[in-house]
Amino acid sequence: MDSALVSVGLPIALAIIMFGLGLSLTPADFARIGRSPKAVVIILLVQVVLLPLVAFGLAKGFRLEPALAVGLLILAASPGGTTANLYSHLFRGDVALNITLTAINSILALVTLPLVVNLALNHFGAGSDTVGIQPGKMIQVFAIVLVPVALGMLVRAKAPGFADRMDKPVRIASAILLALVVIGAILGEEKAVDYFLQVGLVTSLFCVTSLVVGYAVPRIAGLTVPQSIASGFEIGIHNSTLAIAVALTVLENTTMAIPSAIYGIVMFPIAAIFGFVLVRMVRPPADSTAKAA
Repeated sequence: MDSALVSVGLPIALAIIMFGLGLSLTPADFARIGRSPKAVVIILLVQVVLLPLVAFGLAKGFRLEPALAVGLLILAASPGGTTANLYSHLFRGDVALNITLTAINSILALVTLPLVVNLALNHFGAGSDTVGIQPGKMIQVFAIVLVPVALGMLVRAKAPGFADRMDKPVRIASAILLALVVIGAILGEEKAVDYFLQVGLVTSLFCVTSLVVGYAVPRIAGLTVPQSIASGFEIGIHNSTLAIAVALTVLENTTMAIPSAIYGIVMFPIAAIFGFVLVRMVRPPADSTAKAA
């Protein structure tokens, strides 16, 4: 994975993605937590507590080698990506809730991501010379997450019209760069086929489980269908670029980036299928009512 595409393209792709996230955020998105605190708390608990446990169980159940197991935990601890907002919009979720969750989760990840990574490194013993993420490494995580988001929010505050016009181009550029980086990361790895055979199934199962749990737990807890749909995509669609960046630039381990790179490919069709199935399951009454009207 030491190709120029990854070493140069990854930081650029991540910066653009996080900057694009900032362009879509305002202080009101953070303040909105007061309007639906129950939904935010439930969904964030699923993201922060339940999801790493799911990843841990899959890593142990599939007996992944230590570096791949840590990589799966990094992915689980990464916040939802901006793509979750798009899927939520397509499949009638509460997009405003998605935006709020993405904003809060991106900040929360500054604490939870290093914590989960430390626990994973200590448990699986991946890299005998690595005890955990040291303060300097935590600053790196802070910088790659928060700085581009803050810059994007600043641009939106100063020039909202420009931010609105740039929203679509930045999203398109982010998607293209993400695809190039993920494909380059996999093709640039000598044991790419072996790794795909090892973690292709487990990352797919992780994606499916995340989507289902992300929808089912809030629904059982009494949240509305649109809120639960938003939760499903927020929990099920992760910022794989951030996870790859943490593995490559912070932990300096290419193998740990493999689960996120493969997940970055399989999550798109899986999330689309989940959305279509979910809409058919929970929306017939609304659809029939609309047709009758």
